[in-house]
Amino acid sequence: MIRSVLLRGSALLALTAFTAAAQQRPPIRQLGAVTSKSAETFANLVGIRPLSNGAVLVNDVAGRRVIMFDPALSKFTLVADSTSATSNAYSGRMGSLVAFRADSSVFIDPGSVSMLVIDPAGKVARVMAIPRAEDAMAIGNPFNATAFDATGRLIYRMGGGRFGGGGANVRTIVGGPGGAGGAGRLPQIPEPPDSAFIARVDLASRKVDTVGVIRIPKVKFEVKSDDRGMSMSSLINPLPVVDDWAITPDGAIAFVRGRDYHVDWLNPDGTRVTSAKIPFDWQRLTDEDKVAFIDSVKAARERQGANAPNPSGAPNLGGGMTQNIQIFTAPGGGPGGPGGAAPRPPQLEVNFIPPTDLPDYKPPFFANSTRADLEGNLWIRTIPTSAIAGGPVYDVINRKGEIVERVQIPVGRSIVGFGPGGAVYLLNRDGATSTLEKASVR
Repeated sequence: MIRSVLLRGSALLALTAFTAAAQQRPPIRQLGAVTSKSAETFANLVGIRPLSNGAVLVNDVAGRRVIMFDPALSKFTLVADSTSATSNAYSGRMGSLVAFRADSSVFIDPGSVSMLVIDPAGKVARVMAIPRAEDAMAIGNPFNATAFDATGRLIYRMGGGRFGGGGANVRTIVGGPGGAGGAGRLPQIPEPPDSAFIARVDLASRKVDTVGVIRIPKVKFEVKSDDRGMSMSSLINPLPVVDDWAITPDGAIAFVRGRDYHVDWLNPDGTRVTSAKIPFDWQRLTDEDKVAFIDSVKAARERQGANAPNPSGAPNLGGGMTQNIQIFTAPGGGPGGPGGAAPRPPQLEVNFIPPTDLPDYKPPFFANSTRADLEGNLWIRTIPTSAIAGGPVYDVINRKGEIVERVQIPVGRSIVGFGPGGAVYLLNRDGATSTLEKASVR
């Protein structure tokens, strides 16, 4: 009996030790050296398209242009812009740049509801219509990771909310004589969902089907009024628990789950596989931690200004991480409130959710943090749970859903794409401008 208990105890200890070893995270290694850097600067570069010859197309959404760099990033040519410099117009809205067949690319312009097919030389070869005009804004949103699969079907995130692409909790506050417009009550804002569908559409048949669902950031909206007008603002959650997704070169769709950090795979043959949980240093947030986190985000925002990148560390403000825009009008539609008070001018304001609404554990990543390399690995920019000197750290996940590496990139950089020969493209932010850098993976 005693021998049996000892054997069971030894087996349990061995199993525990094996599980701990299996869940151990790889040590952090440094990314390879930067080999070239663009002299051209950008205010907001979102999306690149590396080609097999080393050239790279760049989507400069702030400059409203698509340009092609040579392999050394030293020279570039205009492919499309918002002036008469080219015959291809980049409309007043943001568009997305995605890889198409072989070395061809597609620039999706929601303003004209069209898709420009760009050949390997950087010339617009033809123009196609967006297959679903009602989804033009979602398909052409550069923050939504739109892509084509191996068979040429278009994969994109459907709307998932009317305000900034995220869900919303709406709180209506009545105030001021008669409310906005004298109606006695402020307008109700529909509550968008906290999740979004990933859709797949065939360009020939225009048949669409849903391939998955992801959790997206929630945005709380608040409406107020007084005797000088009405205002609407959104409350930002700087630490949302979200999902992410990406398409690998072989056509698999990876859904990265943020609640317990694992990958759900939709393979090209239609089979679905759920990988094991990825080891992560989960950090519990006490009430004091939550207050300190919100205070640090507010302080960072004040130091960097309203147009600065998201102070929480997310790669961008897409996917619901929006600023607050308040628009004021006088009650009753007149030039001012009671007594002739002038209406307030439009204002920009940034608010954050109460600390108690933050999650109890720091999530592993933000929205739009996942990139797939040319070998089918997922690179996920993780949220640091402890003080780590240097730049951001990426978990590298293989097609089995296993973490194989942890790679740190230089300070102030984020990965925007991967090229042939082990090339990694980095966005280097320096204040209000950015440059594109090319580094080696090792």
